[in-house]
Amino acid sequence: MSKILLIGGSGFIGQQLAAKLTKAGHEVTLPTRHRENKRADLVLLPYLNLVSADINDDAALSQLVAGQDVVINLVGILQGNEASFKKAHVTLTERIIAACTAQNVNRYLHMSALGADIHGPSMYQRSKGEAEARVKASRLDWTIYRPSVVFGQEDQFLNLFAKLIKIAPFVPLAGADTRFQPVWVQDVTQAFAMGVVDKALIGKTLSLVGPTIYTLKELVTYTAQTVGVCRPIISLPNFLARVQASVMSILPNPPLSHDNLDSLQVDNIDPAGFAPELDWQPTALEAIAPLYLVGKQSVFNQLRGHAHRH
Repeated sequence: MSKILLIGGSGFIGQQLAAKLTKAGHEVTLPTRHRENKRADLVLLPYLNLVSADINDDAALSQLVAGQDVVINLVGILQGNEASFKKAHVTLTERIIAACTAQNVNRYLHMSALGADIHGPSMYQRSKGEAEARVKASRLDWTIYRPSVVFGQEDQFLNLFAKLIKIAPFVPLAGADTRFQPVWVQDVTQAFAMGVVDKALIGKTLSLVGPTIYTLKELVTYTAQTVGVCRPIISLPNFLARVQASVMSILPNPPLSHDNLDSLQVDNIDPAGFAPELDWQPTALEAIAPLYLVGKQSVFNQLRGHAHRH
């Protein structure tokens, strides 16, 4: 079993990865600025060490890395300016690489994103691409993971659309024709867990995508059908989408920014499919999403009612 430093592990993906790793018997250290605010189910995980630390402090980061077998970096932001994207994605990656090198910790797993590209249209994509370049230039035993949009219980994707659909008379949708290949969070966390133990993944860049490609409009339509609500979905031209993003920018955590719109200029897919090195088939969205969008009991009731009609 390995000693693992999980940086950026308190979010949607990180919490589920921490649970998977500790269940496998790995000892996981998860740094956080606010240990007392973490969920009880995370705090109570066996083999999990929640420590109060500032990962942007070099001395603290070096101390965290020391003695670890594997370092995992999940840090990512979706909103911000050029400086904040660079700090979160590029500068932090450089500092983690430096700490790993200084502490002789060779195994490094890096969360990137499908569409990461130093020449991409958005600050998010460019900064993710720059971070990948830093990782590949390092002497570490690295693996890079590039997921499409990740779905699962407590996601901020399908759940966000489900909430909007329930309260809005219609859905104005930017980037309606942009294509995505949603991947289940458990497929993502399993890929990272495999990277901890499988040396064959060293030096690999892995696409984490689901089995089906959808347009954004198709995903919103599916969400509406799943929660049993009928709403008109209006595809916005770019200039109206920009107005929408400007209006939303005044919100504390805006669901749409101009940089998000820039990302939507390119499809978020990999036609080659789920990384063959992982040797399993990813789970279909339709097998999982209804269980958390409407609840297990509701799904079972629907299936039961359907069965009784025949």
